[in-house]
Amino acid sequence: MHISSDIRSLDIEKLERILLKQNFEKYRATQIFDWLSKGDTRSFDQMKNLPKDLILFLNSRFIINNVIIKLVTKSDDGTVKFLLSLCDDNIIEAVLIPSENRITACVSCQVGCSLDCDFCATAKIKRMRNLDFYEIFDQSMILNFESVKLFGKSISNIVFMGMGEPLLNYKNVLKAIEMICSKKGIGISKKKITVSTSGMSKIIKLLADNNAKFKLAVSLHSAIEKTRNDIMPFSKDFPLSELMDSLNYWYKKTKSKVTIEYLVWESINDNMDHIKSLVEFCKRVPSKVNIIEFNDIGYLKFKRAETSWIQKYIEILKINNIPVSIRRSRGQDINAACGQLANKI
Repeated sequence: MHISSDIRSLDIEKLERILLKQNFEKYRATQIFDWLSKGDTRSFDQMKNLPKDLILFLNSRFIINNVIIKLVTKSDDGTVKFLLSLCDDNIIEAVLIPSENRITACVSCQVGCSLDCDFCATAKIKRMRNLDFYEIFDQSMILNFESVKLFGKSISNIVFMGMGEPLLNYKNVLKAIEMICSKKGIGISKKKITVSTSGMSKIIKLLADNNAKFKLAVSLHSAIEKTRNDIMPFSKDFPLSELMDSLNYWYKKTKSKVTIEYLVWESINDNMDHIKSLVEFCKRVPSKVNIIEFNDIGYLKFKRAETSWIQKYIEILKINNIPVSIRRSRGQDINAACGQLANKI
């Protein structure tokens, strides 16, 4: 095995077999994985309960690819953005968002993004690769350590709303969530994790079949096919009818309402036709709506709608007994707000 192999790419059974072949005790594999699950083990030399000859062997055969903080930027509103470097020098961003009752971590799952949502800064970055599960885990653990240092308490919620489309890296995302939620990880409930997708219908059904316990959010932004295709061109491959079908399947399997994420822009969806279409969509899918304040990325096509239109959305959704909330912009002054993550320093 080449020295460039990260030891965490092995499952514990395979590591046990390798150790036995080298005349080390089988239980050492569990000790090694216990160290790796701490989230701050940077080298095999830190593994103090391992014999020296085993540490020498591990150093000769494996590495631990560390995620490293390159830059920390703090917003006037308390939001903190982290520029994180991966082992291949690719860069991702992650954000801590403190509020009165919770600390939310917004994490990334890809370097860049392979989708083409016109309103999102991350979409302007070419997708370089998926993150491995242990990179997502390390990212989350780093944010947790930083949360304790900065705010005196651990992360309470995690949202996969950073760089990348989680459902195009779902195997690594699912494995990372298992590690994050374990007692050896952060230990939070899966109900405190939200995975946000742009609408990968087939994978939504796959998650439902796998009895996913986390919350699901879908970036919709228009329930009119033509408008959605204009602002999210990839969605031509995921028609609204298929998306609706997959979300109903999700609810049938999980009994968990999906959150519809919705931006309102001037001259794009700030009209009654769009409001009525959203209401009809939500009546057919067990859901709640989260209206998000749009954060400028310098593209003149997109401009935040007048407040009166946002209020009209809220008013009509409430009249139709559809739960609705508004997500206020946080971290905009440091390019850490929703849709702004683009590896800007």
